[in-house]
Amino acid sequence: MQFIKNKTSINFLGLKRRRVALLLSAIMISVSLGSIISRGLDFGIDFTGGVLLEIGYPSPADLPKIRSLLADDGFDDVQVQSFGSEEEVLLRLPPQSDQDPNYIRDRLRELLAADEPEVVLRRVEFVGPQVGEDLTEQGGLAMIFAIMMIFAYVMFRFQWKFAAGAVCALLHDVIITVGFFSLFGFEFDLTVVAAVLAVIGYSLNDTVVAFDRIRENFIKLRGVESDEAMNISINEMLARTIITGVTTLVVLIALLLLGGESVRPFSIALIVGIIIGTYSSIYTAGAVALVLNVNTKDLLPPEKDPDLIDDLP
Repeated sequence: MQFIKNKTSINFLGLKRRRVALLLSAIMISVSLGSIISRGLDFGIDFTGGVLLEIGYPSPADLPKIRSLLADDGFDDVQVQSFGSEEEVLLRLPPQSDQDPNYIRDRLRELLAADEPEVVLRRVEFVGPQVGEDLTEQGGLAMIFAIMMIFAYVMFRFQWKFAAGAVCALLHDVIITVGFFSLFGFEFDLTVVAAVLAVIGYSLNDTVVAFDRIRENFIKLRGVESDEAMNISINEMLARTIITGVTTLVVLIALLLLGGESVRPFSIALIVGIIIGTYSSIYTAGAVALVLNVNTKDLLPPEKDPDLIDDLP
């Protein structure tokens, strides 16, 4: 395939590469859905409810000793884990319907202080089970509503075949990002939901910019095949896509390495989402539109019926 002269001429959407990209996407989506269905997500306290305490020790904490100490006092279901460093410990308890959360907090602090007087309580969070259920429902509805509004927006601005491609790309990004958290067992909390919504916005921005250029080239390069016009458009936008993605990833990697454990899930979700979103804006969105046989005629205004024009006074 011969491209019009341009800085780069990579055949992104040739038939063979398009099929390979769609197959790769299908595999990633299948693995993600399989993990979500079989393993589920490691929901944080925002969704499950319960009590969370972050404890600081003056020296590396002995996690088995802490578990034994709490179990002897009746806290058999408490989760004890390191949080960022060996001196930081995170305690998580499921919802305790028969006990006051403040009592639980004071009792845990008392037990730990008896073993190590210099222990410091850095953070306490209480979330009731009903609040957790409400947040789960609202987070899911937020994603569904965002995708529906995006479909309507892209269909209004471009054409329904482009809108279908954009929505498929966004669903692709969301499923794979959430599946990544399920597959590797990272904690899934409200900050991850916020990150997924940010990924939707980032990926949509990339897709709309590419579609703008595709629409211009469809009209300007009449007679050129749809896949060739799309390839030309993607090559023209390639430098912008790479610069935007790389600069964003540099910031997110710095946030992941230096931001501490509290922002780690958020950073991971954005890093995965931006990598997948860049891929989908190049391959998935355009490939789906090509499968639907998008062409120049779809972007031209409808022709007026000459008979109706003759009947006008």
